[in-house]
Amino acid sequence: MAFRTLATADRGAVRTITVNRPDKLNALNRETIGELTLAFRQAAQDDAVRVVVLAGAGEKAFVAGADISEMTAWSPVQAQAASRAGQELMLTIERLGKPVIAKIQGYALGGGMELAMACHLRVASEKARFGQPEIGLGLIPGFGGTQRLTRLTGRGAALELCLLGQQVDAMRAERLGLITRVVAADELDTTVDAMADQLAAAAPLALKGILDTVIEGGECAIDQGLAFETQGFAIAFSTEDMREGTSAFLERRKASFRGV
Repeated sequence: MAFRTLATADRGAVRTITVNRPDKLNALNRETIGELTLAFRQAAQDDAVRVVVLAGAGEKAFVAGADISEMTAWSPVQAQAASRAGQELMLTIERLGKPVIAKIQGYALGGGMELAMACHLRVASEKARFGQPEIGLGLIPGFGGTQRLTRLTGRGAALELCLLGQQVDAMRAERLGLITRVVAADELDTTVDAMADQLAAAAPLALKGILDTVIEGGECAIDQGLAFETQGFAIAFSTEDMREGTSAFLERRKASFRGV
């Protein structure tokens, strides 16, 4: 289907979903949140899609936050509904069962940083900047920022970013564990493409098992998480992915030993 606020494109088994509101720095309004939720659900149901890349249009911003011009008119009831819709989107991404890479070329602020944190891998240009500036609006993050930021960076860094509302550059974001990798601006596209291609070539059921175990099992007590891991490990032995992967690995190892 055609989207009003998004652009989508497929490259083999990789689908790119782009927030396409560059005149608004790709700010998230309720229409965009709804379209993103639908786009990710479509990607989840499409067996031809193995990896999703999430991007923002233009050079300035990945997503520069929620659309403040829309927010100022909300009542508390409307704000609650918007928060739930935003959190539903983030959970849809996080629990997609397929790897999602955020390609961050510029500002990822407020709802944009929350959107990036819901992705499984976050690759940023050295020019990117991150922050949860809601305190400056007399608000708190509402799309999962307090919870995912704490889990990614720890309580101290989460409190610093949320209480002070200050932006951090890509290098500090990487040190905090907020993003996966920082690259030169002119290497962002090729780095993300290479990462997406590697994931697209990997065993999809094993990828899903890793995502499920780390994301859902990681929220449990250690005993429950280990049991979850054992279950996923055992299930993998019933798949053709495992048999093909093991066979290919043994062939590669034999070939490497011949050269010794």
